[in-house]
Amino acid sequence: MNVLIVDDEPLARERLSRMVGEINGYRVLEPAASNGEEALSLIDSLKPDVVLLDIRMPGLDGLQVAAKLCEREAPPAVIFCTAYDEFAVEAFQVSAVGYLVKPVRPESLAEALKKAERPNRVQLAALTRPAASGGVPRSHISARTRKGIELIPLEQVIYFIADHKYVTLRHTGGEVLLDEPLKALEDEFGERFVRIHRNALVARERIERLQRTPLGHFQLYLKGMNDEALVVSRRHVAGVRKLMQSL
Repeated sequence: MNVLIVDDEPLARERLSRMVGEINGYRVLEPAASNGEEALSLIDSLKPDVVLLDIRMPGLDGLQVAAKLCEREAPPAVIFCTAYDEFAVEAFQVSAVGYLVKPVRPESLAEALKKAERPNRVQLAALTRPAASGGVPRSHISARTRKGIELIPLEQVIYFIADHKYVTLRHTGGEVLLDEPLKALEDEFGERFVRIHRNALVARERIERLQRTPLGHFQLYLKGMNDEALVVSRRHVAGVRKLMQSL
């Protein structure tokens, strides 16, 4: 089976390449990829059977690459190789897709390669479904767009605004629509987002300044919004002020 290695660290790529080369029945494809964009391009041209995929990378991260692969009819099998165990949601413990924490052990890699099968939509759905009560919040939020399924890392989210039956998610790269209730998002991500209006949640770390208009209304300015302001309802002004004092 042909294996493509995707990692932004040269030493990690070399180590994985050496380990795969010592396992019978697998061949490492060259060149390797150092980021998500390169990975998608090489997957198109080299047609690997298996991709050993890092998660934390510049540009598209590994989870976003996997989401794009899940939209394809015949994607390669994906085995995540990462230094971060917080992404290991329960779905990976029971799915055919492997999840290896660095430093990867040769025996763990060999076992994952044997079990590797083509990923399916069940994996992606489990990865990005809303957390159960008391569960670990998602690291990414999925949205269906004209491009297919997009995964937005939570740290890139600026705000959520509810409008009728949909919620608009504004992130550093644009906007997407979610078919999720604002209350459910608040329950899941309450530690990272604060309600400023009955229809709006904003990222705490994005808060820049609170300003009162000549008419007595309050507006909140957020980092990454080019001086665009959101209205803060009078009911939530005190809470926002208290939060800003603690930031």
